[in-house]
Amino acid sequence: MSVLNDLETVIASRKGADPETSWTAKLLSKGPEKCAEKFGEEAVEAIIAAVKNDRDNLTYEAADVLYHMLVMLAARDVALDDVLNELARRQGLSGIAEKASRN
Repeated sequence: MSVLNDLETVIASRKGADPETSWTAKLLSKGPEKCAEKFGEEAVEAIIAAVKNDRDNLTYEAADVLYHMLVMLAARDVALDDVLNELARRQGLSGIAEKASRN
């Protein structure tokens, strides 16, 4: 997980950086909605690679999905640790039980 934690730190450091020199700063400067839109685009590209059984492209697109997810979370001030804590809370629960616990 240290790669994701390191990436989260880099993304946080790019908030307010020059959008002309940093893709992350450029994306964040466009607001949370644009960050979410870009995450969605990357997710669709990963889905297409999976459907086509293109392992190499799926690996590449999955990395893009993780990166853009972290940017989207940063745009809304949600920490990776919050997401990881939620996953830890769900450990040992079936998906059906977890969904029922939300109602």
